Amino acid sequence: MAFSERVTRLKSSLIREILAAAQRPEVMSFAGGLPAEAMLPKVEWAEMPASMGQYGMSEGEPALREAIAFDARALGVPCDANQVLIVSGSQQTLDLAAKLFIDPGTEVLLEAPTYLAALQAFQLFGADCITVAQEVDGPELTELRTRLEQHKPAFAYLIPTFQNPSAVRYSEAKRDAVAALLDEFNVTLIEDEPYRELVFDAGSATPIVSRLKSASWIYTGTVSKTLLPGLRVGFLIATPDLYPHLLRLKQSADLHTNRIGQWQALQWLGSEKYRGHLAELRDFYRLRRDAMQTALLEHFAELAEWQIPQGGLFFWLTLKQPLDTRTLLKPALAQNVAFMPGEPFFVDPDQHPGYLRLNFSHVAPERLNEGLKRLAAVIQQAQADKLA
Repeated sequence: MAFSERVTRLKSSLIREILAAAQRPEVMSFAGGLPAEAMLPKVEWAEMPASMGQYGMSEGEPALREAIAFDARALGVPCDANQVLIVSGSQQTLDLAAKLFIDPGTEVLLEAPTYLAALQAFQLFGADCITVAQEVDGPELTELRTRLEQHKPAFAYLIPTFQNPSAVRYSEAKRDAVAALLDEFNVTLIEDEPYRELVFDAGSATPIVSRLKSASWIYTGTVSKTLLPGLRVGFLIATPDLYPHLLRLKQSADLHTNRIGQWQALQWLGSEKYRGHLAELRDFYRLRRDAMQTALLEHFAELAEWQIPQGGLFFWLTLKQPLDTRTLLKPALAQNVAFMPGEPFFVDPDQHPGYLRLNFSHVAPERLNEGLKRLAAVIQQAQADKLA
């Protein structure tokens, strides 16, 4: 059977495979970015108009687009509703952007590490991924300038607020510097912000797109981390030179995002109950973050180094004695523990051994300590075997 050349670049998603293996109730999974089921809000459908079952506008529901534009302007993003496109989760933004910008060999600029599914989407279309190393407050600026001087990326894809997987939140200074560099080299920015609302510690930072003076941009977010991931409702906001192309790509992909999910999102965004829900969500996840920090100090202090995440859903660990953490998956699952190896978050995974991403939102605190104890034992055994 003759498939397209593109299919040869299609990689399976390791995280989806791990999630499938972790479905057994006895498995303590630190692998995915799953919201805690206890915090999925109860939704009502009785008031939904029957018209929501009909085909809709490709751009999305007008009232929802207005609500998203209103919130974005409050963050300093210069936009109005006609720049908002409702998408099927922010993952669709990455697919549309890849279709818009990438031919085989097109260079794109990414953080190292970066979001696994973004790598998957961009590489499917043949992107040549150029990376810049992450520091504790954002990308290494000298390296970023060098990359921009030596290459001409079609876009930079960045996750400045509680980055997945590293949990880094760019400082104000780094945001200003990145914006200035992208303007200087006229590089389009795709800014992905799925975790902005999941902030636990003091401090805030406005989006990088709000600081750009001339470069084009796409700003994307989702309700998957704050409401219901099953709604598959996200959004993108784009500069006027990009928006019409993204709209046509959306039309050719799926006509429009499901209107039932859009209606439900509209019942929450900007409402008092949504603000209350977000406050409860932050308190709930802060407790789980703190519980994981306590357990990590007990079981991983000799094994790894890490920063306490100020928001988001993940800890990012660097092993003091590096090994390929992909080799730990099978023995960890045998102990009913799942986690996400760090190597696949890099463009060149074999060159970056010794990282783990651990999700703290999903496992209940009373099981968390035992899960991390078992995972630490698996790592210690693997390191002992390596030295033997």
